[in-house]
Amino acid sequence: MTTMTDAALAEFKMPDVGEGLTEAEILKWYVQPGDAVTDGQVVCEVETAKAAVELPIPFNGVVRELRFPEGTTVDVGQVIIAVDVAGGSGSAAAAPEPVSLPEPAAPEPEPAPQGRQPVLVGYGVSEASTKRRPRKGDVVAAPGAVTQSAPAPAPEALAKGNGRPLAKPPVRKLAKDLGVDLASLTPSGPDGIITREDVHAAVAPAPERVVTQVQVEVRAQSQEPVATAPAVVQDGVRETRVPVKGVRKATAAAMVGSAFTAPHVTEFVTVDVTRTMKLVEELKADKEMQGLRVNPLLLVAKALLVAIKRNPEISASWDEAAQEIVRKHYVNLGIAAATPRGLIVPNIKDAHAKTLPELATALGELVSTAREGKTSPGAMQGGTVTITNVGVFGVDTGTPILNPGEPAILAVGAIKLQPWVHKGKVKPRQVTTLALSFDHRLVDGELGSKVLADVAAILEQPKRLITWA
Repeated sequence: MTTMTDAALAEFKMPDVGEGLTEAEILKWYVQPGDAVTDGQVVCEVETAKAAVELPIPFNGVVRELRFPEGTTVDVGQVIIAVDVAGGSGSAAAAPEPVSLPEPAAPEPEPAPQGRQPVLVGYGVSEASTKRRPRKGDVVAAPGAVTQSAPAPAPEALAKGNGRPLAKPPVRKLAKDLGVDLASLTPSGPDGIITREDVHAAVAPAPERVVTQVQVEVRAQSQEPVATAPAVVQDGVRETRVPVKGVRKATAAAMVGSAFTAPHVTEFVTVDVTRTMKLVEELKADKEMQGLRVNPLLLVAKALLVAIKRNPEISASWDEAAQEIVRKHYVNLGIAAATPRGLIVPNIKDAHAKTLPELATALGELVSTAREGKTSPGAMQGGTVTITNVGVFGVDTGTPILNPGEPAILAVGAIKLQPWVHKGKVKPRQVTTLALSFDHRLVDGELGSKVLADVAAILEQPKRLITWA
């Protein structure tokens, strides 16, 4: 979103990245005053309550001023960078006038919004999408004043008016990485927006898949925030206060809301998974799985999908406003991932329809993207059930809290060699404990017990993946 303050200066405002969020924190600037920038160049990385996003700038010029330093939380619609689009000299750009807060452009009337429009970086955001309760110290504009010089046109008009194809920042970055010219693509998204699928379809052959070790909880604890690094604590300091923001703030609100809205019930079962572990080793040698990382999580995920197919009533959500139960005939499988920025739960869309190799591929891509901190907000929307693997930390089990809006979450404990009665004799076997938390408004004890028992039965006798599927 941009405004032109004079013939040579363009201002780029904090955009709505497409999820209706009202603010974002500037994590890192990639440019400084005096640097030349080009249309589509990434100038900064910001973190919303859901993900970290890189922002490209929609014009050419020389950076005149960065309005906010790194670490500042900025409201959507505020100017974050000013660019001399006439290509002013570096020395002139290096001496901007100090600005404590962005000044609004000359007010012009704006027509009443007709519903939410798709908003892309560099194309504007409606006033209605950024309204919030003012914080203490906020400067409130006079009624009717807007920070745009003109109402944001519809995407079709933008595409025709300036010839710049419509695409969200992650899609632009993907196209740049793959060497795809967005202008050459035919958009398949709503309102003429180019999607990731459009970019991938333009590449032939398809880019080689890069699949990393599939783990549910991404083990990146060495990259945790300052609060976990004792080296920065001075002698004699007994407490450190860390601001609650970004992913941590969103996670806290979601967990409190879930814990005190949905009546949780958690059930446990301990199961012999020796046969599943043997199947994992066999699949690693299977030519159909070559190039994919196969581990127990893959079969746990498949077992849960089969259990849901056998007990479809568990795939539902509670609509409090309408007083209705919404039955869902699909499964978007969420995977809880501990990233350097906090806990996130991206999900695999339509996981129920995927083959085992497809599921392995999706799990690998999900975890590698989360590990890199590049999970998009859209990847964390619409989940229907979640798996959390506390076993990667050596933990036996837990009582997981439901992801808001979902009916159940399965916790998988550590797989350990334990004495177990097998065929009438005590033998060392691979054993784990599963825990299923569910929303008792939606799921009765009988239904929850059936789902958990089915998952355990499949992991004990994985041939049931064939007979039950």
